[in-house]
This record gives sequence, structure tokens and C-alpha cells, in this order.
Amino acid sequence: MSSHDIFLGETIGTAVLILLGGGVCAAVTLKRSKALNAGWVAITFGWGFAVLTGAYLAGGVSGAHLNPAVTIGLAIEGGTKWSDVPLYLASEMLGAMIGAVLVWLVYYGQFQAHLTDPEVLAAHRTDGDEGMVDPKAAPKAGPVLGIFSTGPEIRNPIQNLMTEIIATVVLVLAILTQGLNDGGNGLGVLGALITSLVVVGIGLSLGGPTGYAINPVRDLGPRIVHALLPLPNKGGSDWSYAWIPVVGPLIGGALAAFIYKLF
Repeated sequence: MSSHDIFLGETIGTAVLILLGGGVCAAVTLKRSKALNAGWVAITFGWGFAVLTGAYLAGGVSGAHLNPAVTIGLAIEGGTKWSDVPLYLASEMLGAMIGAVLVWLVYYGQFQAHLTDPEVLAAHRTDGDEGMVDPKAAPKAGPVLGIFSTGPEIRNPIQNLMTEIIATVVLVLAILTQGLNDGGNGLGVLGALITSLVVVGIGLSLGGPTGYAINPVRDLGPRIVHALLPLPNKGGSDWSYAWIPVVGPLIGGALAAFIYKLF
């Protein structure tokens, strides 16, 4: 597998992953979208299909890691050369940022309508002492941040970190036990399908507390794009939380590899 293959496969595959995954979040969140309020089940299946599509595209080219936690897990397990890891990680980050920009382009009109809607702005402003909306208060972080990155329902760093670690262990163990990198053939058709269903299962079962990043670049790349895009009234990018969906999945991927090698 050449460096060219790794770069193209991981960049394109991860871009499509984020385009479709972020796209379902935008479809469910933004006003003037036909899928508005479709709910959590739509999001989990949307992300599952996003993984399936990205894996199909990149599987025969780069092995379709699409996730630094998977790359680290496969490197520890021995299926990926450590010398290739930096290129995998850089390509995955680039792809994630490209995918996030594409989500913005596809839903450009909906972003503008949503973020200039008085009702939406009022819902994300800081309440005054008497519970009334303060018109001078800045919007809270993330009127649309959830389209780009994850956030906890209860902000407890230890719980949030453990949730991401455990969910990522499940994902990477499921990948390692399929032998997806055997012989350099990459992610096979059946493996891609199984992995996408595992992602749906993780979302339905373990995604409630944090939104299940289970992939550092899935969260960090789009979060950077959110910070850079010229979105009106977009709020902050919640950088105080941003380390958890990066560190948690990386720990989870490494733990999964050690568990795999141990047993």
C-alpha cells in the first residue's frame, strides 16, 4: 500500500464519512430542512450509513481506517506499520475538515435561515435573573455546534471520558476481530457492513451521554471548521470540552488493541 493510496483513500473516505454523518445532523437540526426533528434514531442510522459508504470507497485503497483510534489500534495490533501512522492521521484530519465544509455548502441556506431566526437565537441566549431572555446576552456555545461536533448532556469530564473510551473499545474490538487489515486487502464488503451496524448499535446504546464521537477527527476536524466558518450567531466552539472526544477514543483504540492481543 503506497503513501499515495493511503492519502487518497483516507482523505476521500473520511470526507464522505463526515459529509453524510454531519449531513444527517444538519438535516435533523436546521430549520427549513425536510428532515427537521427526525430524531436520534435517524442520526444513528445516518452515521452508520456514513461509515458504510466511506468504508466502501476507501476499503480497497487504504484499508478504510477513517479514524485515528482505528489506526492506533491496528498499529498496536500489528496490522498497520507505525511508519504509516502519521500519514493516516493527517489524511483523516484533512478529510474530516473537507467533509465539514461540504456539509456547510450543502445546507448553506438552512444555516443562514436557522441562525438568523429570532426564535432560535432567543433559545440560545443567557436567561436573566427572573428567567426572562436577555436580548443583550451573547448566544450560548453551539446553536449549531452539534452539527459539527459532539457535546455531553451532563458535563462530567470523568464520566464523559469513560463513555468515549468504552464506546471506542467496542468499535475497535469489533474491527480487530474481523481481521480487516489481513493481507493488506483493507476493509472488505462484509466487514464494512458489520462495522457500520456496530456504529449504529453504539449510537443507540452508548451514544446518549456524549453523542458518541468514537473518532478524534470526526469531532476535532469539524469543530475547527465550525470555529472558522463565517456563520452568523454561531456561538462558541466549546473548546473546554474538545479534548475529551479526542483523548477518549485514542485511549479506547489502544485499549482495544491490548485486549485483542491479550486474549
